[in-house]
Amino acid sequence: MQRYVHVYTGNGKGKSTASFGLALRAAGAGLKTFIAQFAKGMPCSELVALKRFADCITIRQFGRDRFITGSPGKLDLSLARNGFLEVQQATLSGLYDVVILDEINVATFLNLIPVDHLLNLISTRPSHVELVCTGRYADPKVIARADLVTEMREVKHYFQHGVQARSGIEN
Repeated sequence: MQRYVHVYTGNGKGKSTASFGLALRAAGAGLKTFIAQFAKGMPCSELVALKRFADCITIRQFGRDRFITGSPGKLDLSLARNGFLEVQQATLSGLYDVVILDEINVATFLNLIPVDHLLNLISTRPSHVELVCTGRYADPKVIARADLVTEMREVKHYFQHGVQARSGIEN
């Protein structure tokens, strides 16, 4: 089966959610998925839910327990770079059919991961690996290399009215 590179980007809600839906669909088809969350280390409901699928979905977080505000620090850089090494190993291991790099576009935008590293991963991934890159600010070079690009565009969001992230819906 042909495998492709997906990019889910834009300022709208649903990029990570779409990739987790793909992981669930892949699990239903007997495929194994590796999910790497960059710039995220906080507890979230999807981590709890995915424990039920531990035999076919592996998820790892490579970020602190809060969002990066301002310039990333040395710890942010270290977590992201070590995480990217783990992603490279997982992608090349032959163990996974789907590799999801959640918020990798943000990680490249913040220079936590050089975009050339991501482009190299896209080029060298085994042909049996479907690769998914999520996050705002997708680099034009990554978009050009992808086979499928979906842009989530915010039209209206209740966050603009002070609604905080809700358990089970946004986190």
